[in-house]
Amino acid sequence: MTDLGGSAHSWSLVAFCSVVTLTLLLCVLTGPDRDDLEEFYTGYRSLSPLRNGLAVAGDYISAATVLTIGGVIALCGYDGVVLALSTLLSLLLLMVLLAEPLHNTGRFTMGDALGRRMPGRAVRITACAVTVLSLVPMMTVQLAGVGQLLAYILGFSDSAMKTGCVIGAGTLMIAYAALGGMKGTALIQILKTVILLGSGLVVAVLLLHAFGWHPGTMVDTAARRSGAGEAFLRYGLQFADGPHPAADMISTQVAIVLGGACLPHVTMRMYTAGSARQVRRTMSWAVSSVALFMLLITVIAIGATALVGRAGITAADPRGSTAYLLGARAAFGPDVSRVESLLFSAVTTAVFLTLLASVAGMTLACANSLAHDVVASRRAGLPPARETTLARISALIIGVPVVVLAALAQHRSLQPLATLSFCVGASAIAPALVYTLFWRRFGRAGLLATLIGGSVATLVLMSGTRLVSGSPTAAFPEADFAWFPFTTTALVSVPVGFACGWLATLAGGSRAARRERDRYASLEPLVLAGPPRRGPGWSPGDGRP
Repeated sequence: MTDLGGSAHSWSLVAFCSVVTLTLLLCVLTGPDRDDLEEFYTGYRSLSPLRNGLAVAGDYISAATVLTIGGVIALCGYDGVVLALSTLLSLLLLMVLLAEPLHNTGRFTMGDALGRRMPGRAVRITACAVTVLSLVPMMTVQLAGVGQLLAYILGFSDSAMKTGCVIGAGTLMIAYAALGGMKGTALIQILKTVILLGSGLVVAVLLLHAFGWHPGTMVDTAARRSGAGEAFLRYGLQFADGPHPAADMISTQVAIVLGGACLPHVTMRMYTAGSARQVRRTMSWAVSSVALFMLLITVIAIGATALVGRAGITAADPRGSTAYLLGARAAFGPDVSRVESLLFSAVTTAVFLTLLASVAGMTLACANSLAHDVVASRRAGLPPARETTLARISALIIGVPVVVLAALAQHRSLQPLATLSFCVGASAIAPALVYTLFWRRFGRAGLLATLIGGSVATLVLMSGTRLVSGSPTAAFPEADFAWFPFTTTALVSVPVGFACGWLATLAGGSRAARRERDRYASLEPLVLAGPPRRGPGWSPGDGRP
């Protein structure tokens, strides 16, 4: 593992302590000052489009984006750039297709958007279960990454120290979600996005300057030092060792595009905008921010390959997850001054804050769903103060097992868990939202079949992929029970999710179809246009479930 130097270690430690103290203080100050549901769940929908857009961008620019996609770009070139563009396409899909209907029909959680058309505890409990299933694996991955990241940056090598880092980061994650609520976690996301974009812009400029402002020269050098030659610049390198590389790549893109757009911690941001116009402006800021970062991460990762080489990147991590940091370190050259150490500390702190902000947002989404969709829906007339307290307790209930899982699993390959999150989002949540918002005949049986069938199909197929067993980089490299030919399940599980909802709806018969059409006819104006304005005192939350 590359040594960053004593000066960089010292500055990084100071930066981490400062950022943790500042963000925790700001989270407490901006969090709910009383037990009010609207304030805890949505921050009274008071975030401006710019701030809300930066928060949405922060949800998209997760540790999986920075570390995983950066590593794929550095090691596989063209394929990694395609994945980065797929992430941007996912956000565009959310903006064009789902953002306004979700804002119009939802209130606090995904269960609200689904339950608005199909009321009932079964729908809400299933929605909560799928929310937890889609986010807990990703939370585990990102928390486990804290140990490796801090060990790399601060020079830790002891396993106990890495576990301590995971526990400390998990404690902060729970505190951000429980104390800050929606406004507090949004603030952390905004701060993270600004620092990440600012520091990434500096690094990208330095890398381009190192190659005389000729991007083509940098790309050619990266291809030469990648060990793959011209294959670095062509489609298919990432899955070249698999039986069906082209289909595998398409499956991965489908999972990212559909899953990324529908994960609950992203869709919950649609409920914090004050109006449909603010939703559109929010998404415009989010798309612009994510597009800029995808450009920056492409430059930094390719620059890392050009300056460090494939051997240097894989020596630090076989999957290339430290490529972003290596690119930043290489941009400053071998002789690091105090100013450059400070700039590098800003980069590493931004990555660290990315981990914390992402898991805090996911924790909040799971806690909100557990409190609102499961507990509050069972007790009619539950006081708002009681529900807010339950949401805070739920953050602890969700967070503690995630911390334990991350501490136990940090020494294994966790790529199957990250892939599982995206595939559940694409196979269960995406079909459920599309059918619920746009298919008139869709009913409760179809919704439950979609959520359950898509999730079960993903779990069954994922267990047979080479990410779990059958390869040296699998989660269980010593075993081999792989039977599924693709790395991700989306190419099969997404059609299964849509088919389950379609078949279950058709099985309901014509009488159920007429009933659902009538119900949708009464909701269609709300889905497509939102609630009508009712005078000066009207707020966007009026009339919501």
